[in-house]
Amino acid sequence: MARLLWEPSAAFAQRTRMGAYMRWLAAEHGVRAATYDELWRWSVEDLDAFWASIAEYFDVRFAQVPLTVLGRREMPGAQWFAGATLSHPEHVFRDRDDDAVAIRHASELRPLRELTWGGLRVQTAQIQAGLRALGVRRGDRVAAYMPNIPETIAAFLAVAGLGAIWSSCSPDFGSRAVVDRFAQIEPTVLLAVDGYRYGGRDHDRRAVVEEIHEQVGGTLVQLGYLDGSGWQAGFLGPPDATPTFEAVPFEHPLWILYSSGTTGLPKAIVHSHGGILLEHLKKLNLHLDAHEDDRVFWFTTTGWMMWNFLVGALLTPASIVLYDGSPAQPSPDRLWDLAEEAGVTCFGCSAAYIAGCMKGGVSPRAGGRELRALRSVGSTGSPLSADGFRWIYDRLGDDVWLFSTSGGTDVCTAFVGGCPLEPVYEGELQARSLGCDVRAFDERGRSVIGEVGELVITQPMPSMPVGFWDDPDGARLREAYFDTYPGVWRHGDWIEITERGGAVIHGRSDATINRGGVRIGTSEIYGAVLALGEILDALAVDVDGWLALFVVLREGVAFDDELRARIARRVREDCSPRHVPDDVLEAPEVPRTLSGKLLEVPVKRILSGAPAEQVASRDSLANPAALDWFVAYAERGGR
Repeated sequence: MARLLWEPSAAFAQRTRMGAYMRWLAAEHGVRAATYDELWRWSVEDLDAFWASIAEYFDVRFAQVPLTVLGRREMPGAQWFAGATLSHPEHVFRDRDDDAVAIRHASELRPLRELTWGGLRVQTAQIQAGLRALGVRRGDRVAAYMPNIPETIAAFLAVAGLGAIWSSCSPDFGSRAVVDRFAQIEPTVLLAVDGYRYGGRDHDRRAVVEEIHEQVGGTLVQLGYLDGSGWQAGFLGPPDATPTFEAVPFEHPLWILYSSGTTGLPKAIVHSHGGILLEHLKKLNLHLDAHEDDRVFWFTTTGWMMWNFLVGALLTPASIVLYDGSPAQPSPDRLWDLAEEAGVTCFGCSAAYIAGCMKGGVSPRAGGRELRALRSVGSTGSPLSADGFRWIYDRLGDDVWLFSTSGGTDVCTAFVGGCPLEPVYEGELQARSLGCDVRAFDERGRSVIGEVGELVITQPMPSMPVGFWDDPDGARLREAYFDTYPGVWRHGDWIEITERGGAVIHGRSDATINRGGVRIGTSEIYGAVLALGEILDALAVDVDGWLALFVVLREGVAFDDELRARIARRVREDCSPRHVPDDVLEAPEVPRTLSGKLLEVPVKRILSGAPAEQVASRDSLANPAALDWFVAYAERGGR
């Protein structure tokens, strides 16, 4: 049994926004749920009533009221709020006090500063006026090669207010990765910075920007971020400009996100104004429990969906905190320093970041950091190990709510994750999200509890893609999610729904290791191996029955037979005897995407003889040189 690590006190539960919503449902609609599980079951058994309640509770302002909540129900092709028109950014700015803080932000180039709602409104209006003067209209695409700074958020709000379509990449993406993304959508305008600072080094990107511009087209507008000169002369509108918010159909594209692009061209995933608005109102207010006095931080770049998710926190009473730069500059505890300085109440990061803190000996409360404001810690990107759960509570205390989440770029939210009314168990995600009918399917397509199965969603969600860009008949969309179980979304992860309604993610189902009929996800092997203090990182692949484990060792550690034996013993005891690796090999590093995901399938294909350029886009990797070692290993004959 997983160990109980935290549970909400009666006072905590009473204050939650989830609890307030439940009391409102009972008073206004007679929906009485005594527990979160009962609430979740109602939310998926009566989708129409649930999503109508979200629109009502958060006072979604429709310029034209919807004819129905859910018309066509089949997936793909579900029709939400037919006939409705609205504007996503209008809901961001409505009823705001111009003097209140909207964003706190810092970077390696800038000290911690504050931007008020009035300041954000002015910036948005000035950028919008500049875009309008360049001819940007409804349906046009505006692509941004910009960092995680307030100017980027203002630009997004300006674009969306015009009914144009936003898309962004982080400036640490190489030119090929950016062109692979932006060339698909043919932007009218390309917004780009001159460079950025990371790890204490300045990175001039002007030549890269010119190369990107030549290939994707559109009008180039530059922001002098590295040199501090600001937007290029003549672009911004007057300081007395006011933003406009064009009402568009519910399904009108809001932004285009991209799959990681490790193989082939990245999928250009289109999300809608209305779908994202409702999902983020629900998720950030109820599941993240964002209050007026909260300051929500997530360590992300503009090339990861968590940036879009963090922007969604502007739909709550909370303010948000941005950071642009290395989490280890000038020291490995830089983000914990920021949490102290900015008074962060919700500290969001990746599971890989927590693992790095564990391996690096970081102590969040050391060095005079009291972190008195800290109320919750969020983790995503990959499964957080049980050791990671324990580390958070050992270092931060038992009054901090840890919520591990799992979802995807595909829906720009989490399917399973945080619920402020539920307890936290070691290694377990708390609950399935409201309105999200998540199930674990066995090999025969039956929903199972307490067993590992395919993560599927059996009913539509508003934030599911309205389509892929340039996929007019929807063939690529169907192939991506609906080919395995027609009419049911298959996400590509292994999940176990526990008896108490929580969930455990067991890794990607396309990276499953089946040995002698026993299937486990690679995350289980990593959980076992990374518990050994000598190992910094690991990657496991099964190539035609040969199970190889590549490990990255801590500096100064000898890779000898004794360590190999301890690794094998740990896998045998924690996973199964059948999953003890055939070979354990030392690698200098393992390749990861810019959002921290391991390249298990591409490495497997390289070891099977596929050319690296066919299986992985190097410009989409955080450490492209890591791939070279595996290519050389395969060329030497591997095994």
